[in-house]
Amino acid sequence: MIGIIGAMEEEVNQLKEAMKDVSAETRASMEFCRGKLEGADVVVVRSGIGKVNAGICAQILADVYHVDQIINTGIAGSLQAEINIGDIVLSTDALQHDMDARAFGYPEGQIPRMETLSFQADERLIACAGECCRRVNPDIGVFQGRVLSGDQFIADRKKKEWLKETFGGCCTEMEGAAIGQAAYLNGIPFLIIRAISDKADDSASMDYPEFEAKAIAHTTALVKAMVKELH
Repeated sequence: MIGIIGAMEEEVNQLKEAMKDVSAETRASMEFCRGKLEGADVVVVRSGIGKVNAGICAQILADVYHVDQIINTGIAGSLQAEINIGDIVLSTDALQHDMDARAFGYPEGQIPRMETLSFQADERLIACAGECCRRVNPDIGVFQGRVLSGDQFIADRKKKEWLKETFGGCCTEMEGAAIGQAAYLNGIPFLIIRAISDKADDSASMDYPEFEAKAIAHTTALVKAMVKELH
């Protein structure tokens, strides 16, 4: 069973429309749609925005649906000049950029009393996603790198530069590292897929509405291809 999480309804609608034999139930105010996608058993769910929603969602997928892998799909802001609007970032790992326990001797971003700074994505899922993306989205770039998550929408250029310099991130969003943490704690392989909706400058509020639809189309095509390949 593959769990597929998107933060917003727009990020999962096209996947739900492509599913067959669907049954739905609501838990924690989230609708979990279980069925077939490209022949594979999946659960598709909109988590809601932010790390708490995302973490709760991933834990329900683990406890109730017993998923054996989690794909988190959505959009993000670029932190690297070479990653353009519409391009895809595949997580090598993820961390929470708004976690700060330096007063207790931890590196910025590390959760106290956890043995890891960041949560490592599954190498098999990364490889599968890279191959699938180059096949179904041949006109865009696909990158691998660290995804940074925090309960902040980052539009300021100086903040983006700080995130890049401090953590070496490729993109920034609001859910992935929480899903990565839940997956890590439950021993479930995961991958974060992010289509870039705004560049590494001050243009986030201007570009976001214009490119959201294109970004979601790219991630939807990729997730469908991945699910078919994994099945």
